[in-house]
Amino acid sequence: MSDAGAGGPSGGMADGTDAAVTAGHLQQSVEERLSAWEGDRVAERLWAKDGSLWQASGKAPHDLAAWMGWLDLPVAMTERIGELTHLRDDILRDGYRRSAVLGMGGSSLAPELFSRVFGASAEHGTELRILDSTHPDAVRGFREWARSARTLFCVSSKSGSTTEPNAFHAAMAEVAPALDFLAITDPGTALADLARSQEFRAILEAPPDVGGRYSALTVFGLVPAALHGVDLAGLLERATAMADACRRPATRNPGLRLGALIGEAARSGRDKLTILTSPRLAAFGDWAEQLIAESTGKAGTGIVPVVGEAPAAPEVYAADRCFVFLALAAEADPALARLALDLRRDGHPVEEILLADPFDVGAEFVRWEIATAAAGIVLGIDPFDQPNVQESKDATKALLAAYAEQGALPSSAPVVAEAGLSAYADVAVLGDSPVTVDGAVRQLLDLVTDGDYFALLAYLPKEPEVEERLQRLRLRIREALGVATTLGFGPHFLHSTGQLHKGGPPSGVFLQITADPRKDLPIPGWDETFGTLIAAQALGDLQSLQRRGRRVLRLHLGDAESGLERVERMITDALGTATGAHGAAVSAGA
Repeated sequence: MSDAGAGGPSGGMADGTDAAVTAGHLQQSVEERLSAWEGDRVAERLWAKDGSLWQASGKAPHDLAAWMGWLDLPVAMTERIGELTHLRDDILRDGYRRSAVLGMGGSSLAPELFSRVFGASAEHGTELRILDSTHPDAVRGFREWARSARTLFCVSSKSGSTTEPNAFHAAMAEVAPALDFLAITDPGTALADLARSQEFRAILEAPPDVGGRYSALTVFGLVPAALHGVDLAGLLERATAMADACRRPATRNPGLRLGALIGEAARSGRDKLTILTSPRLAAFGDWAEQLIAESTGKAGTGIVPVVGEAPAAPEVYAADRCFVFLALAAEADPALARLALDLRRDGHPVEEILLADPFDVGAEFVRWEIATAAAGIVLGIDPFDQPNVQESKDATKALLAAYAEQGALPSSAPVVAEAGLSAYADVAVLGDSPVTVDGAVRQLLDLVTDGDYFALLAYLPKEPEVEERLQRLRLRIREALGVATTLGFGPHFLHSTGQLHKGGPPSGVFLQITADPRKDLPIPGWDETFGTLIAAQALGDLQSLQRRGRRVLRLHLGDAESGLERVERMITDALGTATGAHGAAVSAGA
């Protein structure tokens, strides 16, 4: 028997020699993998839900098979189109003009994609927005938007006990009657019980054998899509066609081929999967980021999805990159096409996917889910669990319990503080006790080495000016240090890349940024406020990273706007005098 179930090295990044593997050598490995999979009937076994495909993970086959219901969704959900369309028509007849998803992670990312890719002008539907931040400023602004027109709220939680949707519901229930809510959850959850007791408009149940990040084609994704006016028949028709194509033997199977590419790339040191999209597909990158990071980032290995990073000249990218370009045909950009060609010429692996129209996202859900599961075979991990996500939830609950008992969150002294700005870190990780905040920032940047990625973790409201400033920081860090960069807004990313940060390879360098909210906001019926909740989530995240010896620095800003200006100046200055591995080799392509 060939190595269809065998994984790669458990240590994550390969050494520097392997990292420089060319696209030609990688393609040979991909073809060998696909040939082996064809001999082992991997496509056939996948659709038979054979958990032994992931035998290298050490998990029992029946435990893995229990999470493979997502393979049935294109057909199963086609049978529910009438039900969901009827729900949308009832909503419109009753005068609703807006719909809101109150959810996190897998409950929010597919709805966000539908709202962006199909635009605000979807016919026969409602305006759709998603609340996935516990920051008081974000919740307050969202509530004001929802109050300005009749809004239907979808409280979305697979477990039915997720902290954030429960808090969102409490906040929105203060301004809307129970009839304005519906619950999207698994059967028998606490959320379903609450919906019955309070007489929500409806309860939509999802199949329990589908994990959150594989749930785009369940009611978690399709109910908001239907409310937004998306033609579900067109979407599921494309999904079904891709599912049929992914039943083919491995060498002719689009899902297995993509999975072999990203899996073998990671094994060879090219574990920074850089996804570049046309504008309307930007949210697809966010959806794929969660799918890949949560599925593969564990046991010290994983694939690092890099999304939202501005394109650069080929020479800017290190040899740890693998590229996938996705574009809508109507948005095809000659500049991106030239970049793809130039990257290939420079020896980088590049995959290009062209979507005929927005309905092709249905097909891409299927392709990428199968590819991610297949990459799990290559890496020898279980692609269906997320142990460190639960750990983060438990850490937040423990901190909130301490708050309830003591009236305050546990706190530690900053390693250095100035007016309006404090730095928190494990001095042993930084290497020395800094005497200024600028010094702490320099020490963190000096820790960056070849093959790392730099992650900005912003527990701030996702406002355009905040995101624009943080994106500029990404660009400067990438150009100066030559490493991949990521940006996550908390607590959203805890349900996405948080698993990779803690369970994946130790190649991340993290800058966490927190700030005092402009004004706190109570959570009705809770002891905690939203300000307390997001502070607990940030602290729990920091502690989890520190327990693993990750290279992390937290900067707490007294005021987000002026504080971010100071942080930007500090990082710009520090990059100009960096003394770490990349200090003298700034911006090969700048």
